[in-house]
Amino acid sequence: MSAPGVPEARPETLRIRPGALAVAWVVAALALGFAAVVLPGLRVHGAAGALLAAALIAVLNAVVPPVVAALRVPYTLLVDFVLILLIDGAMLKAASEIVPGALTVDSYGWALLAALIMSAASVVLEVVLGTNDDDTYMLRQARRIARRGGGGERSDVPGIVFLEIDGLALPVLRRAMRDGNAPAMASWLADGSHRLIEWETDLSSQTGASQAGILLGSNEDIPAFRWVEKETGRTMACSAPADCAEIERRLSTGRGLLRDGGASRGNLLSGDADHVILTVSRIEEEKGANPGYRAFFANGSNVTRTMVLFTWEVILELIAAARSARRDVRPRGHRGGVYPFMRAALCVAVRDLIVFGVILDMMRGRPAVYATFSSYDEVAHHSGLERADTLEALRKLDQQFARIDRARAHAARPYDIVVLSDHGQTQGATFRQRNGYGLDELVSRSLSRGEVALMEGGDENDGAVGRAVSEATGRPVGRDGSGDVPADGGRDVVLASGNLGLVYLMGVPRRLTREEIDAAHPDLIPALRAHPHIGWLMVRGADGPLVLGARGVRHLASGRVEGEDPLAPFPPTAAGHLLRADGFAHVADIMVGSFYDPVLEEGCAFEELISFHGGLGGPQTRPFILHPAHLAAPGAPLVGAAAVHDVLAGWRGATADGRRDPAPAGTTTDHTDGGRHG
Repeated sequence: MSAPGVPEARPETLRIRPGALAVAWVVAALALGFAAVVLPGLRVHGAAGALLAAALIAVLNAVVPPVVAALRVPYTLLVDFVLILLIDGAMLKAASEIVPGALTVDSYGWALLAALIMSAASVVLEVVLGTNDDDTYMLRQARRIARRGGGGERSDVPGIVFLEIDGLALPVLRRAMRDGNAPAMASWLADGSHRLIEWETDLSSQTGASQAGILLGSNEDIPAFRWVEKETGRTMACSAPADCAEIERRLSTGRGLLRDGGASRGNLLSGDADHVILTVSRIEEEKGANPGYRAFFANGSNVTRTMVLFTWEVILELIAAARSARRDVRPRGHRGGVYPFMRAALCVAVRDLIVFGVILDMMRGRPAVYATFSSYDEVAHHSGLERADTLEALRKLDQQFARIDRARAHAARPYDIVVLSDHGQTQGATFRQRNGYGLDELVSRSLSRGEVALMEGGDENDGAVGRAVSEATGRPVGRDGSGDVPADGGRDVVLASGNLGLVYLMGVPRRLTREEIDAAHPDLIPALRAHPHIGWLMVRGADGPLVLGARGVRHLASGRVEGEDPLAPFPPTAAGHLLRADGFAHVADIMVGSFYDPVLEEGCAFEELISFHGGLGGPQTRPFILHPAHLAAPGAPLVGAAAVHDVLAGWRGATADGRRDPAPAGTTTDHTDGGRHG
């Protein structure tokens, strides 16, 4: 197979390898024998019985789940999942009835439990023996499903697959490549098929703003993960389906990155795609039987395998959390409650569904695919940027990218693979951990009157799990208005988006000036400026936008600085990002940025995440693009998500046209040493 930067000329034949088939047969028999040892309700009659039963179960698995998965009935994802799980148990029970001399199962319940234990044993044996050949079977099923669904016709026009790693900063990726935690991507760089470049986020360094820019070409008026529209009192959130739909309605011009037949997988916004799975802005379109899952459920072992790996991921998180507490690792985030299950959902179930969706898209010959993987981002929020379990989540993603790369050889058209991130993360103990109180409490006690409502930005990956739950149950997860605030000033609002805070004073349905804020609440701005863990405030003064620090003021329009420049610890581009955000219709009355220590690369979030993004400072603003070398690198540093859209859209056009325009020899395409980030 050719390098991942050079599309295949013709798809390879998916041949059944007798040796691999024999090994898989033996592994299945061993797994069945292990299940019989630990379960009193299951008995295998000798080695020959185990081999015969394993062969019969394999035949049933090759016939029954694909038929069920192909049925055009209004199954939800959850019904599909449970149905195939029940069928796995039924197939084992049926095998005991067909060949009673090979094995005996006392009841269906024992059969179902045996199917799960067999799957767990198979996973362990495959890892130990290195014998997993599941890709071949899955690809054959995906091709068959693609042809049955009216796709899969061969085209020589290349397509392009964009794989987004949510929250991964360029410096972290480079170290992961160096240390063996991203071997597939490292090999692409080493063999020269790909090149690595940096881009810089806008002020709102979070997925909603970044994906709006990347997929739609604009992230105008998205000041943070959540914001208030004072004239109506509506609180917008970048993870709420109704709000994402509204964001896309406002920003789409019909020229999205995925227009004309593209596919959106696991994204907040669709990019004008014709085909969507787990896409928040269009979750209503994904009810009922979604053929994007057919390849997954066509292999019955995927269901039991997912159950096993999900459980194992929960156990790994519980062990990692206990070890972190025992060693008193600092900073240390909250890792209890539903978080272990959230981590398992993103690191196993959602990830695997998206991978299957992407591979099926390739079998169907979709011209462009954009898929987001949120597992690294989720684990980093709670564990830290480069802790062992965080890098393990990245390593597993790298394995899946290698799997997608291998699938290119069998796709309906040649494909290029581009890997990118939407933002990075910066680490540090939270504002509350450092002070014993939150930003909302600091604001509340500094007001002359009124109450404060804290609405944290929350975990943006709730959206990924939420849209999976919506598809699983067939019930939309939408906004209910409970987060909205009265526009007539019932409560003032403090929002947290990583280390970016937003203060809305709701008494007036427009943005207040500094002078108006000082007149109504004379202690508020001084209290925020003086706080040691707040680095800057942005307000609108009588003569224009101002950035205020503890010992100085920067006039954004003119660049004039009085005293110490509050933006000194940040890159030179920070002032431009703030000036742009100041022009948004729904920017907060006071925008608050945490302190940033450029030596330790440390700041603090106003929500309870020890690794965070959303504001300025550190690796959070330093995402990357890993692109095929034959696609021309931009000639200047990329600043802003809309600029990334232009580059990716240009690459899509160049790929479709068959153009090969590599950067000239000696051209520097990795901008990390360009001095923009101090």
